[in-house]
Amino acid sequence: MITIDGSEGEGGGQILRTSLTLSLATGQAFRLDRIRAGRQKPGLLRQHLTAVEAARSIGNAEAIGATLDPRRLNSVPAK
Repeated sequence: MITIDGSEGEGGGQILRTSLTLSLATGQAFRLDRIRAGRQKPGLLRQHLTAVEAARSIGNAEAIGATLDPRRLNSVPAK
């Protein structure tokens, strides 16, 4: 499992969306820590959950921590 620091770079939702996409494309599981840590409202917001739910549905993936406001998400794509 790859661990990604969600506070790096711009520290927004783009790192989440990119991680989800690459995970589905490669089949590699990942853990995203400190999601949006530097933002005024850290953690997952509704639009981020929508992206997680779409990826989960498209790729038949498991997403642990996919609720409002968590600071960590584990995503495991289907084999």
